[in-house]
Amino acid sequence: MGESANKPNRPGSSLIEFISLQWQRERSDLDLSNFLLAVYFMRLGTLIEQDFDKMCQRLGGISGSDMRVLLALRRSGHPYAKRPTDLYRALLVTSGAITKKIDRLASLGLVERQADPSHGGGFIVHLTKKGLELVDKAIVKLAEESSIAPAMAQFSDEERATGNEFCLRTLAMMEELVLPELEEPDNGSPKTKIRKDARTTPRSRGEA
Repeated sequence: MGESANKPNRPGSSLIEFISLQWQRERSDLDLSNFLLAVYFMRLGTLIEQDFDKMCQRLGGISGSDMRVLLALRRSGHPYAKRPTDLYRALLVTSGAITKKIDRLASLGLVERQADPSHGGGFIVHLTKKGLELVDKAIVKLAEESSIAPAMAQFSDEERATGNEFCLRTLAMMEELVLPELEEPDNGSPKTKIRKDARTTPRSRGEA
């Protein structure tokens, strides 16, 4: 008999609720609330990321992770430019990963490298006109056709506000405690604590 036979069948139930019940049954001796909450966040992120990736492929033939580089540049305001170090810190990826993303985006004419006058031998990543047009289309799509919108419509304004506040406070505390440990040294220099203004803003894995 498959797992589906024991799944909750009431309205609003989900596979993740079934997984939660299984864990609570198997390890009832433990308080799994934090573990399960982390699972919920990860599953939400996966679902939203998959939809976001499809949207980015349709719009510009790029992945969702590459689109987040464009979004990070766009939200910085004119002239839509950041150092690679700022990008990998903001997007929680390695410096090697951000280099590959910049290479791909530059080959498509969506970003360009320009010399960094404040850092000899370094460069700054700029959005091109083509990149700006693409990312603005993506922002409109995210605002008007968000994958999470149908689910959010089932909640009251008060419930959404409470949920937003919970996520913001949780993210703020996680960033304070976890991000400094994750940061990698820049060009072999000693690891330094991430500046507060370089941290990510809360997102649903579909936004940078």
